[in-house]
Amino acid sequence: MNATDATGTSARRDAEATKAAIILAARHLLARHAHADITLKAVAERAGVSAPLVLKYFGNKDALFARIMSFEADTEALLNAPLAVLGRHMVHHLLTSQAEHGADPILRIVFAPLHREQGDTLRANFRTQVVDRLRERLEGPDAGVRAELAVGTLLGLGVMYGIARGPHLRGAPVAEITERYAPTVQAFLTPP
Repeated sequence: MNATDATGTSARRDAEATKAAIILAARHLLARHAHADITLKAVAERAGVSAPLVLKYFGNKDALFARIMSFEADTEALLNAPLAVLGRHMVHHLLTSQAEHGADPILRIVFAPLHREQGDTLRANFRTQVVDRLRERLEGPDAGVRAELAVGTLLGLGVMYGIARGPHLRGAPVAEITERYAPTVQAFLTPP
């Protein structure tokens, strides 16, 4: 690899890190403020970048928040396991995303009521991109109900861990919480 290639690779990594910081900042703000009250300047400040850089990567506020309100990439990672061990994977993924990366794979749905008409978009995306995709993977009767119960159970854990910040839960190792909680989620995924 020559110096030009190394510089290009480094610049791409920097750009991806900047985009990730902007997305994380926008998610953080979306979880705490109504969509209409969030400015690109606030997102930029939270991300530690300039507002023009946010525009460079995302175009405008609507484009940025359309990406934030999508669960597509998060669902890929959340459901990326065989059905027999999917409950364990989902629990572990949720906890490690929050504990190690400060990320929220699906928890932002709980803030949908803050966002008026954008909340409707968030809810619709959540249903089609998370719950319906999980339902499509399930075998047996009542797949829709079981998918909603599994996701609801996972959201409860996410709220206690990530929003309420339960000190006992956050003080326990992720592996221990996963061992205790995964069977509950898996029970909804496995046909009766």
